[in-house]
Amino acid sequence: MAEQNKDAGELVRVRRNKLEELQSAGKNPFEIMKYDTTHHSMEIKDHFEELEGKEVSVAGRMMFKRVMGKASFCNIQDLEGRIQAYVARDEIGVEEYKDFKKMDIGDIIGIKGTVFVTKTGEKSIHAKEVVLLSKSLKPLPEKFHGLKDTDARYRQRYVDLIMNEESKGTFIKRSKIISKIRSFLDGQGFMEVETPMLVPNAGGAAARPFETHYNALDEDVKLRISLELYLKRLIVGGLEKVYEIGRVFRNEGVDTRHNPEFTLMELYQAYTDYNGMMELTENLYRYLAQEVVGSTTITYNGIEMDLGKPFEKITMVDAVKKYAGVDFDEIHTVEDARKAADEHHVEYEERHKKGDILNLFFEEFVEDKLVQPTFVLDHPVEISPLTKKKPENPDYVERFEFFMNGWEMANAYSELNDPIDQRERFKAQEELLAQGDEEANSTDEDFLNALEIGMPPTGGIGFGIDRMVMLLTDSSAIRDVLLFPTMKSLDAKKGGAKAEKAAAAEKKTAEKVDFSNVKIEPLFEQMIDFDTFSKSDFRAVKIEACEEVPKSKKLLKFTLNDGTDRKRTILSGIHEYYEPEELIGKTAVAIVNLPPRKMMGIDSEGMLISAVHEEGGREGLNLLMVDDRIPAGAKLY
Repeated sequence: MAEQNKDAGELVRVRRNKLEELQSAGKNPFEIMKYDTTHHSMEIKDHFEELEGKEVSVAGRMMFKRVMGKASFCNIQDLEGRIQAYVARDEIGVEEYKDFKKMDIGDIIGIKGTVFVTKTGEKSIHAKEVVLLSKSLKPLPEKFHGLKDTDARYRQRYVDLIMNEESKGTFIKRSKIISKIRSFLDGQGFMEVETPMLVPNAGGAAARPFETHYNALDEDVKLRISLELYLKRLIVGGLEKVYEIGRVFRNEGVDTRHNPEFTLMELYQAYTDYNGMMELTENLYRYLAQEVVGSTTITYNGIEMDLGKPFEKITMVDAVKKYAGVDFDEIHTVEDARKAADEHHVEYEERHKKGDILNLFFEEFVEDKLVQPTFVLDHPVEISPLTKKKPENPDYVERFEFFMNGWEMANAYSELNDPIDQRERFKAQEELLAQGDEEANSTDEDFLNALEIGMPPTGGIGFGIDRMVMLLTDSSAIRDVLLFPTMKSLDAKKGGAKAEKAAAAEKKTAEKVDFSNVKIEPLFEQMIDFDTFSKSDFRAVKIEACEEVPKSKKLLKFTLNDGTDRKRTILSGIHEYYEPEELIGKTAVAIVNLPPRKMMGIDSEGMLISAVHEEGGREGLNLLMVDDRIPAGAKLY
């Protein structure tokens, strides 16, 4: 404990001095090439009866040490857990014991000794040899105070894995989930393949791609947003069942369910349709739940979801009718769809057609209601450029999205294999692209050529692996299941000219602000009298997630830690001034006792405080951010 109270720089200096002493004495730990181990910690504990009295060797990180004169105890942590070692001077030698006493928490050590149980009943190792294998030059955080900063946990995952058993368990379980997926699909006769990440045409999904330049070919290329178009080429080539688990990249915001690079699994099966994909999805999810959780009933955030029963099926039209009270079977024109949207305060754009507006209704009124496993069938053709039309109603396609916990978990089609129809769909997408839709697809001539060679009737599906892992591990945010999530760089130089320009603009603005022009936030000016304002509860809040609000160009949705047991949602119209990712991890100020207000169908539970000013006839805005050392929930006076 005394070590924790020392200056951090002093701790590092002391450890470096210890390393120099070891090196001068010819005991440099970094020259050790290997250490032979016979067991892991839990293996020894689980098989104690047969190992008691026998010699074992283990290796790991020293997490605890208590020196008591001529004998000491320490705990070492390996992949499976921790085990105690009893270290006595008379057993390991006088010089070796002196070296042991100088070892620090965090050092990597090897221990050889016999298995025994202490008088207090703890299964332990009686050490005959202790070897320093690697010197830790920086101290680990103190357990109960050093792991509160979620930003630091994500940035320094290696420390998080050392200090947080739950976090390590999540990633071990993630590996098991992916292994079981492969086992299931291999058992179904699927072949695992790999397709390109750098592509001339990023298609297969509605998303904005990342762009880069291939120097050797002097060509602009994109990072893939989907696996679809190349996997379908393989179906054309006669590989009847194929799948790929791999990273895809979408140039979008960061929030609790989105990361710009994420793991997607797509699979395609010849001679089946979206009904075959529904059957496969039910069987896969039941198999994974049983193998990973041990039951077909899983719990996420306290809510039980039953994967054992047949999954519910509902068409998108029926879902909107059920939850929004609008029957799109009775809406026949774009004008009628727009009128319905206006009446229900659903925002749309000029380019949106009837099918687009149906989808907007679905997103607004239905998605968050689909908690139990549900297939939403038969989407409008306008939002499904790669899917077969329903023969009896060509305004809709044979497509389903699979929902759990209000999240889209999978997306499946009866794949479009008509090259003439596909070219027309690409043409419609090109028109949307020309109208400014950055997520629209462009024509892929090689893919069309493959379809003209001939693709059999095919069912295909894409699964978001990260959301699947979130559900099966009860993890609240996608960053909790990504070993190295995307984070805004702490190094200003990484941003290059853009960061320098932004900093210069910020400095210029700061120098020129005329505070006589500072305006009152309109909500206060128009709606809140002084008596209400005087009762406002101002609190420091930590921004845990921030995302763009669909269909809104102004609003950002914040998920906030306000010092209570529940997360607070606040919407703020500041997207013109900030990108979501630059605000995550910051500490802001919010009023937390205002009544909830509906904004874009979402309850906004308070108000984030901003400074608004006018400069040169133009309004400027700065979100009020405070020192990150201020804890969430701290009250402002």
